[in-house]
Amino acid sequence: MKKTNFALFFVFAICFSLLLSGCYGGGQQSSGDSGSQKEDGESDSPQIIKALESAAIPSMDSVMAEDTVSFTTLNNVMEGLYRINQNQEVVPAMAEGEPEISKDGTVYTFKIRKDAKWSNGDPVTAHDFVYAWQRAIDPKSASEYGPYMMIGKIKGAAEITEAAAQKKEYDLNSLGIKALDDHTLEVTLERPIPYFLSLVAFPTFYPQNKKFVEEQGENYAKTSENLVFNGPFVLNGWDGSTDSSWQYVKNESYWDAKTVKLDKVEWNVLKDSQSAANAFEAGEADITPKLSSDIVPQYEGDSNLVTWLEPSIFWLKMNQKHEALANVNIRKAIAQAINKEDFVNTVLNNGSVVANYAVPKEFVKNPETGKDFREINGDELLPYNVEEAKKAWEKGLQELGTDTVEVRYLTDDTEAAKKSAEFIKNQLENNLPGIKIAVEAVPFSVRIDRENKMDYDIQMAGWGPDYLDPMTFSDLWLTGGGNNKMNYSNPKYDDLVKKAQIELANTPVEYYEALAEAEKVLLEEDAAIVPIYQRASNLLVSEKVEGFTYNLVGPEYSYKWASVK
Repeated sequence: MKKTNFALFFVFAICFSLLLSGCYGGGQQSSGDSGSQKEDGESDSPQIIKALESAAIPSMDSVMAEDTVSFTTLNNVMEGLYRINQNQEVVPAMAEGEPEISKDGTVYTFKIRKDAKWSNGDPVTAHDFVYAWQRAIDPKSASEYGPYMMIGKIKGAAEITEAAAQKKEYDLNSLGIKALDDHTLEVTLERPIPYFLSLVAFPTFYPQNKKFVEEQGENYAKTSENLVFNGPFVLNGWDGSTDSSWQYVKNESYWDAKTVKLDKVEWNVLKDSQSAANAFEAGEADITPKLSSDIVPQYEGDSNLVTWLEPSIFWLKMNQKHEALANVNIRKAIAQAINKEDFVNTVLNNGSVVANYAVPKEFVKNPETGKDFREINGDELLPYNVEEAKKAWEKGLQELGTDTVEVRYLTDDTEAAKKSAEFIKNQLENNLPGIKIAVEAVPFSVRIDRENKMDYDIQMAGWGPDYLDPMTFSDLWLTGGGNNKMNYSNPKYDDLVKKAQIELANTPVEYYEALAEAEKVLLEEDAAIVPIYQRASNLLVSEKVEGFTYNLVGPEYSYKWASVK
């Protein structure tokens, strides 16, 4: 996953550790001379970029998508009320200008721009947003992100979900979104949400063309032929979730088409990082996926290397449906038995940093105090400590009445993921006598499916923020939450997070303190997850590419502003 702070709705003023070579601004890449130019300032070069991805696109239905590759693709071919621009600002997109906001901060009225069109020529209307949001919250859709993004935020979302769970009738029209006319959209919130405009920039809140979706039926979003688009590009040549190539083609119907300089972005999947680097060196690719740690040192000082510290944390999720992992001492043992410093320095070696926390550093600052969220709890919640790990392990085994524990470790099938898994396996088996780890490496889409079904014991998973607020991490672990997926539940944790959501939204100091206390419960008391590292990203971008833009929250990349010199 990844848009505003409490006081700053439109300016990203957070200071990140950006180690950018040939980059400037908020993640926009530029280097070298200006190249040959036409008289109007446009380049004579063919406006085509060849890019690589490390995984296929799992889903192109904005209601059903739940992964980085899908969200990033959607961000380039679709558009919501707002989007994150090249300066990391939240700016109007389908919305025309700023919304009217009620005095109590719970009712937003948006005007939908009249020049917005779908790629089939249909106008984008307020009704398209109502339809998509209702689909996302409808239990019949089984959307993962719909309930996660809406419950506790959009009025009526919780009641619809609860009614369905109790097998009662529910009315989708009770969701707090109405089309007052074709170009006026009214949204009613459960409570004031300071980061709401950044929230609706996320793909789950994109519109959908009701007529088109219903005409396609079960085929909707199965291929690029079964889609219509309202973003800077249209998706072409995508045959489904296992397809290894596709293209972004400029959308001439896009309301801001004059800003889009690229004619096409050609995508191919290469899972192996070295192969991606080789393709880049051979001129077969202009942009690589994120490089694995063994490749990064080869490009130290290279002007093509783009590096930044993400507000993304990777952790071990422990499924408490597993009898041993339901034991808090077993979890504490696992959490303290992994030498994260060695992992970061030897396995990653790419600028990533050790994480002994659940909310990243250099992510958000309290608007009243100006202090980073991490200053409340510090950086050392349940750190590496083999002696304490062994004590907890022995106690846990005694409580379970056994001397061995067998667990399945689920991971992706990339070389980098396999390397990480082998390190974790060795650390645990060497430091915790009696534990046996069976690594199961599967394609990304399969891992996502197995996580949804909770068909795993331990897995390495990561989270990038969906909006600029610590809540985007804190509400992951609520009981029954859409992204919990590990059977974790603690009423104390739930109460702290919900108190922050409901009672403390407009008191930033108390809000941050409640979420910090919840973080201590999650890690120090429960060891519910094992944070491993906060990721630094490294990839290669050709010097001929201008305006390469990465996003620090929400979908990862935007090609709207990119061009070829």
